[in-house]
Amino acid sequence: MGSQEVSTVDWQGKHVTVAGLGVSGIPAARALHERGALVTVVNDGDDERARAQAAELEALGITVRLGDGATLPPSTELVVTAPGWQPDKPLFLAAAEAGVDIWGDVELAWRLRGTNGREPAPWLAVTGTNGKTTTVRMLASILEAAGLRTAAVGNIGVSLLDAVLGEQEYDVLAVELSSYQLHWAPSLRAHSAAVLNLAPDHLDWHGSMEAYAADKGRVYEGNTVACVYNAADPATEDLVREADVEEGCRAIGFTLGTPGPSQLGVVDGILVDRAFVANRQKQAQELAEVSDVNPPAPHNIANALAAAALARAFGVEPAAVRDGLRNFRPDAHRIEHVADIGEVAYVDDSKATNTHATEASLAAYDSIVWIAGGLAKGATFDELVTGAAKRLRGAVLMGADRALIREALTRHAPEVPVVDLDRTDTGAMSEAVEHAARLARPGDTVLLAPACASMDMFTNYNKRGEAFADAVRAHAEKSA
Repeated sequence: MGSQEVSTVDWQGKHVTVAGLGVSGIPAARALHERGALVTVVNDGDDERARAQAAELEALGITVRLGDGATLPPSTELVVTAPGWQPDKPLFLAAAEAGVDIWGDVELAWRLRGTNGREPAPWLAVTGTNGKTTTVRMLASILEAAGLRTAAVGNIGVSLLDAVLGEQEYDVLAVELSSYQLHWAPSLRAHSAAVLNLAPDHLDWHGSMEAYAADKGRVYEGNTVACVYNAADPATEDLVREADVEEGCRAIGFTLGTPGPSQLGVVDGILVDRAFVANRQKQAQELAEVSDVNPPAPHNIANALAAAALARAFGVEPAAVRDGLRNFRPDAHRIEHVADIGEVAYVDDSKATNTHATEASLAAYDSIVWIAGGLAKGATFDELVTGAAKRLRGAVLMGADRALIREALTRHAPEVPVVDLDRTDTGAMSEAVEHAARLARPGDTVLLAPACASMDMFTNYNKRGEAFADAVRAHAEKSA
């Protein structure tokens, strides 16, 4: 399906099974029901919340089966799945055996765009192991600065189905896509797309690094104007080479160094464009200053360059890139400066839930007391510690898998003092901050960058970050 073609599926009487209640399943069931499909929702859980959601859908005439997400309902002609459901679930194996297509929420949104009689808005898509949300929000800020009607959608902000079917009209959408979503989106064709980086993540879901990378690479399929890749991460450029794109689509790199032709990069503290200029062999267009990026950590500058590349691919003027970056405010718990106490900075990067994100976080500071630990999700920490060893003033470890980090520190940074907190109660973070404060010296940064998931001790990374900020504020009061 070409970039601007609109799907002509006849939904009337079509038997569709929606796999999973929740943020994507419920809107999908409603949208399909409104178009005349005969919808059955299946869901593994059967708790109080699921029963309440089921009652709302059943009141509309939608069938809901709770506690059985494994069996394919008879007469199913299409399965629409929530992104988190793993491909090896019995429901999907049964669908494949019966020759029934499986779509994700992104695929459904793509197929439904334009069916409300409006011209569908082009998609500028972003994926990658880390930095997706920040980059998409930066991109939306730049597009807004250019006077375009836009929204950050997909994994964040407005749901994709609401964006393509709602009352609001858009000129262009900034779309965050996970590897899960891309796996189930075979016909997606973006105007332009970026893969920010690739590192091992979600391998339990995808089965292998190769399968994970292949799903990320789907974002480039059928791009019409630009495939944006990370010049420092050759795997992203490899995905561009393997993609089947529209005639004339260009490969555009971004780099923290001096850009070559068809790249965006940094020269003397200036973000510059050597891709979308009349003579890219000899010309460079100034876009913004590094100081316009908030915060100006290296990996965040890379995010800004990727967002700028997608905006420029859409024809946005340089001044809007600068204004959009200046207007952008990062989400909480992403390298968020909490306080300065006694010439020591306290920074919350609770969102750094894997080693790749933590590597970028640690690279942003020169002298660090590192608070880390949690659920490792199968990760190893030797490479992370080796790269950061010279920056570490000390480390405070907490959480279920802290021993894995401690062992890596013993092997690769034996001179770094380590505090091992053997507690998982709500007061653990306060003790961690107190220990970190004792290890820190003027000019240091106490950095929460756990390199692990949070669910062993906290509901999510947001709660972990809030606990850190509360502990820092309590320490500030004691130190006053």
